[in-house]
Amino acid sequence: MEAVRRHPVLITIAAVAATIVIAFAGTGVAVWRAAHTDDASTIEHVDAILVLGAAHGDPSPVFEGRLEHARLLYEEGRADTILVLGGGAPGDRTTEAEAGREWLVSKGVPSDTVVASPVGSTTLESLEAAAAWMSERGMKSAFLVSDPWHNLRIKRMASDLGLQAYASATWHSAARTEGTRFGGYLRETLAYVYYRLFGR
Repeated sequence: MEAVRRHPVLITIAAVAATIVIAFAGTGVAVWRAAHTDDASTIEHVDAILVLGAAHGDPSPVFEGRLEHARLLYEEGRADTILVLGGGAPGDRTTEAEAGREWLVSKGVPSDTVVASPVGSTTLESLEAAAAWMSERGMKSAFLVSDPWHNLRIKRMASDLGLQAYASATWHSAARTEGTRFGGYLRETLAYVYYRLFGR
């Protein structure tokens, strides 16, 4: 008590700092737990599979891993529609969504079941476009396919947009080394906190 009376400002600063550290640590644990949870293990069927883009022009190995996971979910009968998300940048040959759709069709997925949504330069913008597209067709539930450490944030975004969102990530497209995985968890912890604070 004496220390508090003598140094109230320092004590307040220390308390705030401790609260921030605890909040970040708790978020980091939540990101890690979400990364290791596959909702497809408990949810049998959804209206659509949403594949988050990760390419400019042709699909990158990371994007191909996501697309392959979506193809497997489709072949298991887990959804009747695959919606590939992602816009393009100036100079790109095509958009993430269109490149992803072409890849899936080339692997034998029926063309009338794969839809490209070439909208958005951020995850939130792409999900907003997907939610609008699904709403127009009476669709509500979706598997979200991305890398594991994205699970917590993209589920929150999709839920905030009115979707019944379930994450089914692929480790095949994710970073293999412990160092790069740690970087992924750290970035997503910061990104999730930023989204919760600012909504973007």
